[in-house]
Amino acid sequence: MIDPIFQSDTMQLARKFLDASALRQDAIAANLANAETPGYHRVDVSTDFAAKLKASWETGQLGTATGDAAVVPTITEDKNARAVRTDGNNVEIEHELMAMDRNSVEYQYVSDVVTHNLKQLKMAISGTVS
Repeated sequence: MIDPIFQSDTMQLARKFLDASALRQDAIAANLANAETPGYHRVDVSTDFAAKLKASWETGQLGTATGDAAVVPTITEDKNARAVRTDGNNVEIEHELMAMDRNSVEYQYVSDVVTHNLKQLKMAISGTVS
């Protein structure tokens, strides 16, 4: 009975975004852990994830099996990161810390929106505000 609410495009979009944010946090943690590893290359969520997510949203395929299969965030090497050290490591601590802060704020925002929507649903069902 309540499953259609969680299968809506909006909830699916939020789920995908939260999954990508969690994965991005893992990538940032790996980058920070390897900041002094010679030859290490920075990783991040694949750049085509946002484009696939947008295309899936626009075509209405986000909540479908084909849309969900096509839109999966993955960690890939960041080809745009420039080498900042002579040993080939291209992790910039300041960049990673800023990315971590931004990712945290974005995650918190989306989770707050989902929480607010669920509270509204609870209020509509129960008729009480809590």
